[in-house]
Amino acid sequence: MFTVIVGGGMVGSYLANMFLQEGHEVTVLEKRPEVAEKLRAETKATIVQGDADDPVVLEETGVQNADVFIAVSGHDEDNLVTCQLAKYTFKVPRVIARVNNPRNEWLYTRQWGVDVSISQTHIISQVLREEASLTDVVTLLKLRKGDFALVEVEAGPGSQVTGKPLREVAHLLPSECVIVCAIRGDELIIPRGTAVLQVGDHVLAVARPEFEKDLERVLRGE
Repeated sequence: MFTVIVGGGMVGSYLANMFLQEGHEVTVLEKRPEVAEKLRAETKATIVQGDADDPVVLEETGVQNADVFIAVSGHDEDNLVTCQLAKYTFKVPRVIARVNNPRNEWLYTRQWGVDVSISQTHIISQVLREEASLTDVVTLLKLRKGDFALVEVEAGPGSQVTGKPLREVAHLLPSECVIVCAIRGDELIIPRGTAVLQVGDHVLAVARPEFEKDLERVLRGE
């Protein structure tokens, strides 16, 4: 896989080294000459120094052949411009951007050339909200920009689905909720029809956020 990374700061350099260790080809485009020079001494990635907003400079990275384009500079305006160039001018199939100011997150859409946006502030706030919440549903991962979530719920003593084969109680689960697996101590329970959930099992499920409370009620029995 060939990846072009715009922004050679802490995030960009870390990503570059991570991809290199996984055997991928990486080019980093960095605007600041002193940072670009430092990167050349610290990483085996190809380093191009210049302004990513300039299509000629961007083309020097080989972006037209890239599988993935990642914009992680410290400026949202630059990230959006370079993402548009990568997606619409150079036809990169996968474009990912970092959101620095959460107020700008609404701009990071497919219409602007961004396939996936990552907001550090949003991620941290979500983790803090989950940790501070009194709910027994823990969101492990957001999917499709929040349309779905991988959640974890501990089966409670009043659960409606414990003690019976899943095929007999599957109809009790909310619509658009699917049990992925259950963890019982060191054992992984695959949710086949004959599997039986027990109180204390940590159940992992994919669900729409609006059905999480219903899922909690069925699994916890509260």
